[in-house]
Amino acid sequence: METQYAPLTASTVRSLTDKLYEKRKAAALDIEKQVREFVSSNQSSQLERVLDVLNELARSQNPHTRKGGLIGLAAAAIALGKLTANYTPQLVLPVVDCFADADSRVRYYACEALYNIVKVTREAALVHFSVLFDTLCKLSADTDQNVRSGSELLDRLLKDIVMSTSSFQVAEFVVLLRERIYTKNSSVRRFLVSWLSSLSTVPEVNLLPYLAEILDGLLQILSDPSLMVRELCESVLGQFLERIKANPSQVDLGLMVNVLIFHAQSTDDLVRFTALVWLQEFLTIGGVKMLPFASGYMTALLPCLNYPADEHRRDMHSVATATNVALMRLVDDDVAQKETSLELDSVIDVLKSHLQHETVQTRVAVLKWIHHLHKKMPGKVFPYVERLFPILLTMLSDASDEVVLLDLEVLSDLCQEKDSAAHVSLDALDLPTESKVKLAGISPYFVKFALSLLEMFRDDSMLLKERGTLIIRQLCLLLKPEEIYRSLAVLLSSDRDIVFVSHMVQTLNGILLTATELFPLRNQLKQLDSQASRDLFVCLYRCWCHQPVAVVGLCLLSQNYAHAAQLIHLFTDMDVTVDFLTEIDRLVQLLESPIFAYLRLHLLDSQHQNHLAAVLYGFLMLLPQTEAFHTLHRRLQCLPVPAATNVMSEKRSKSPTKAKFEGIAFDSLLQHFQAVQETHRHFNRLKHRELLAKTA
Repeated sequence: METQYAPLTASTVRSLTDKLYEKRKAAALDIEKQVREFVSSNQSSQLERVLDVLNELARSQNPHTRKGGLIGLAAAAIALGKLTANYTPQLVLPVVDCFADADSRVRYYACEALYNIVKVTREAALVHFSVLFDTLCKLSADTDQNVRSGSELLDRLLKDIVMSTSSFQVAEFVVLLRERIYTKNSSVRRFLVSWLSSLSTVPEVNLLPYLAEILDGLLQILSDPSLMVRELCESVLGQFLERIKANPSQVDLGLMVNVLIFHAQSTDDLVRFTALVWLQEFLTIGGVKMLPFASGYMTALLPCLNYPADEHRRDMHSVATATNVALMRLVDDDVAQKETSLELDSVIDVLKSHLQHETVQTRVAVLKWIHHLHKKMPGKVFPYVERLFPILLTMLSDASDEVVLLDLEVLSDLCQEKDSAAHVSLDALDLPTESKVKLAGISPYFVKFALSLLEMFRDDSMLLKERGTLIIRQLCLLLKPEEIYRSLAVLLSSDRDIVFVSHMVQTLNGILLTATELFPLRNQLKQLDSQASRDLFVCLYRCWCHQPVAVVGLCLLSQNYAHAAQLIHLFTDMDVTVDFLTEIDRLVQLLESPIFAYLRLHLLDSQHQNHLAAVLYGFLMLLPQTEAFHTLHRRLQCLPVPAATNVMSEKRSKSPTKAKFEGIAFDSLLQHFQAVQETHRHFNRLKHRELLAKTA
């Protein structure tokens, strides 16, 4: 046995491998003394032999022997002092092997031994940094608390050595980190992030060039169940972001943007918020260089634009809103005029997918984006309109008024596009030739929109009832009212669904006679001082025939009282229904409004009084004795004496009375009115027969 462990004595080896710690400690002191003697006498061969013996003991099958070998190696390292740099493989590697031992006490002694060895070897131990790092990573998740505590001491020592050296291999460290960063173990995650935290404080260590390789893993760690791990990771990411802001040239933002976009859609609020903050900073740093990632930015930002209740989500909303605004500002006139890297195809796809998002603010933001893009680069955006048009139409029935109004603004912009004729023509629309002629000069895209809008109203009567007025009024504010009414009147005139046409005329007439947005159109119809205005009157008249009271209202608006009186006489041939009387009631109430002040003054003019009185008395005779009846009756009681009407006639004698009606074939219009009413009577008879057949 003496020769087996020489130059160690048998008694020393027995004590070193004893189960009692005190004996092992005493034997270790003997080994330390013996090694010092070999060092002082320069007996390198004997030193090599001692280390070989201790290696064998550390790798023994007996746990007590392994413990002895470990403490012996630590003692030898202490004795070697500065010479340990020459023997690090013999000192470090056998100890590392013991960390795989099933006995937790062996693993603990291995921690203690390696701590003492590394403490002596210092920078020389970094030759085995990969092995040491891998060992510590595994020990951080050890099942034994004592082993974990021991490994933490060793970990701190190794960090101190690394932070004090100028020759640390950052690339090697990043490789080790990247291989382990996707672990799900919280202890290991904490260990990895702690290394990043420590190294980020060392000026000589620059991790920024490698950040793209580990950013995804760090953002995954940020969602760890452990609060301590999350806070540490958040701090590290914050340090990285500050370094990026200070040294933007050291990083390739493009390599990290897609990672951030992905995590900005995370279900974890902290991860999502952090990714959004980074995206905001990247946009500030990169500017137009970020435009190739615009669709990704939108994918991340748009869902975050709602108004949440809790404070953390409010911060998320604020960051998302600010970033969205900043991104929109990047798409300016300069960008629009140049061949930019803004990928409109993918941008439009993202906007389309979010047009019907559950939150109002997201839908509003999408519409603002479409409006902005079309405003800045109409020629480039318009080819994509066909993708958006069907969804934009459906959004007219959105529950939010803000969405509907903005949607109408976008649609009106598209309808006014100068190049729309290159994409849509009247010939391509399924319209009668006569209608196409009457619609000449009006944007084909608006005609297409009007057709689609009418179909929506037809299919959804509640949309017409609840939103019809809002939609028409807003369109009249955004576009030319006369073109809107001309288009709708022409399209409705060729429509065979007379019930729907009747309802539409009722809505359009109500808007025409009341809405402030329609003042210019009312003024045109009132004056009829141009051929265009007279043509418009005829166009509306032919459509309005589906609502007899509406036609009379149109004639009163255009001051054509004589023809209105003729129409009143034809009311004797009509079925006086509740709906019919309701329409008369509404018109009588409107006659008392400021819009018809001129009409009431015309009652003082003998030139108009007879025909106008005939119309009003006709209404009076048709109405039951409702409030409208009494209102009209009181008005008619105020008719002036002949002397007063003569004065008014003298004052107006120089004014043209018939010139403005020249060119209007009233006889033909009257015949058309009668034909339309006959169509309605025929339809009602058929409907009545069907009801009788069902009840029979």
